[in-house]
Amino acid sequence: MGSDDLHHQRKARLAKHLARRRSKRESCDRVLIVCEGSKTELNYLRDLRDSLKLSSANIEIYGNSGSSPKSVVWYAKRRLSEEKEKGDTYDKVYCVFDKDTHSSYTQAINECKKTSRAQICCAITSVPCFEYWLLLHHEYSTKPFTSAGNRSACDNLIRDLRKHLRNYSKGTKGWFNELNNRTDQAISHSEQALQAAYKHGTDNPTTRMHELVKFLLHLSDIDD
Repeated sequence: MGSDDLHHQRKARLAKHLARRRSKRESCDRVLIVCEGSKTELNYLRDLRDSLKLSSANIEIYGNSGSSPKSVVWYAKRRLSEEKEKGDTYDKVYCVFDKDTHSSYTQAINECKKTSRAQICCAITSVPCFEYWLLLHHEYSTKPFTSAGNRSACDNLIRDLRKHLRNYSKGTKGWFNELNNRTDQAISHSEQALQAAYKHGTDNPTTRMHELVKFLLHLSDIDD
C-alpha cells in the first residue's frame, strides 16, 4: 500500500474521530425550557424529551414559573443568574408562552430579546395559544381566532381542535404520544403559517413551537 493511501486513511480516521468528539460535546448542551404553569405544553415537551431519549439532566423543563409570559421570562432569567453564580450556564434557554389575553406578552418578548444578545434566550410564542400547534398536526389553517361572547380566542381554537381530538382538555397528559406520528406535518404547517402571517402583517394565528421541536430533534440526531 502506497504512502498516499496510508495518508488518506489516517486523515479519514482523524476526521471521524474529530466528528465523534464534536458530536459528543454538542450533545451535552444544557438547555432550559420554561413554560406557563402546568399546562398541556409542559406535558407535551416532557413527553417529547423522553421519547427522544434526551437527558432530563441536560434538557430541563419547568412549569412552576407562574401563568403569565412575564413570569416565564423572569423565571428563566433568574435561573440563568443562579447558574452563573455557580460558575455554570445554559447553552440555550427557551421561554414558551401564549399571547391569549396576557397583557405582558409584548414585554416578555422584549425581555427575551434583551437576554438574547448572546443568542441564548428564545421566545417560543403561540397565538392565540399552544393548541394551535396541536391543530397543525391535523390540518393547515390560517383562520384567525378571536373572542366571541363569553368564549375567548383560545376557547374557539380548542373547539376546532376537538373536531380531531374529541376528548381534548387543557392541561391533560398524553397528547404527544397521540400526535407523534404527525410531527413532521405539524412542523411543515407551522413554518408555512408563519410565513403567511409575515406576508399579511399579522400574528394570528402563529406558533414558533416548530423551532423548539426541531432543535430537540437535532439534539436527538447528534446523540444517535
